[in-house]
Amino acid sequence: MVTGRLARRIEDIQREVGRARTAIKVLEEQVQVWDEALDEMRLRSLVSETPQVSADYDDVARHASFAKAELQRRRSEVGELVERRDELLRQWTPEGTR
Repeated sequence: MVTGRLARRIEDIQREVGRARTAIKVLEEQVQVWDEALDEMRLRSLVSETPQVSADYDDVARHASFAKAELQRRRSEVGELVERRDELLRQWTPEGTR
């Protein structure tokens, strides 16, 4: 019975890892887009030097910063989930191998 619950918990964690890794891929793409937009805004702010362009740059920089922070949080989450899964795997004995 305990082995069955342990196996289900391992499966649940593995699904969470999969979802988090998918989110990481999306966030990596978003960060890339924000970084490209930030580079473009940086050039515009150098050429234009208007308050609006400066405000736009700050807005894009804020979005890029949030996206990078979320990406780092998700990577940490995956690391923690993998550690938890690995610990459960060390405790688990598949049925029929006892």
